[in-house]
Amino acid sequence: MNISREQAYNLMCEWVGSESLRKHMLCVEAAMRAYAKKYGGDEELWGIAGLVHDFDYEKFPEVDETNQTGHPFNGVKHLQSLGYPDEIIQAILGHALYSGVPRTTQMAKCLFACDELCGFIVACAYMRPDRLTSLPAGSVIKKLKDKKFAAKVSREDIELGVQELGIDRAEHIDFVIVALRGISGQLGF
Repeated sequence: MNISREQAYNLMCEWVGSESLRKHMLCVEAAMRAYAKKYGGDEELWGIAGLVHDFDYEKFPEVDETNQTGHPFNGVKHLQSLGYPDEIIQAILGHALYSGVPRTTQMAKCLFACDELCGFIVACAYMRPDRLTSLPAGSVIKKLKDKKFAAKVSREDIELGVQELGIDRAEHIDFVIVALRGISGQLGF
């Protein structure tokens, strides 16, 4: 792969103005790197997929599924023009259910499984005085049942991600929490 993490980070910063969206993308990067290590994947490749998966979200929020425009369609066209590997392109397309692109690789399954969950875990962490330090999976699972808490987070996508990975929900949640603890400083925690 000829794309560096620094190039991906600079692209993200160039396209994303929202600090919270940048932090979300850093969270997904951290979770993806951890899963790459667990599953024997390329940590750099998987991390970059997480880092840029939503980079076009602000510029192209209006999705037209028929014409395949908006997020992530416009973004992956730009990534292709920059020479990003097809494995990253397919994973990014697959993280949006409406793209119709199946998640056939472990990287794509992990990206989908981590995306919504990362946002939800961060929301849970903000409710605790020590943020991620002692956040247990059980607390996150309990909050998932409260439909009013972080209401925009798709519980269905989180559950589908767990099913596609074929792992226990609590194990997945705990794994992602541990990955996010490693970047607590970058998140302002």
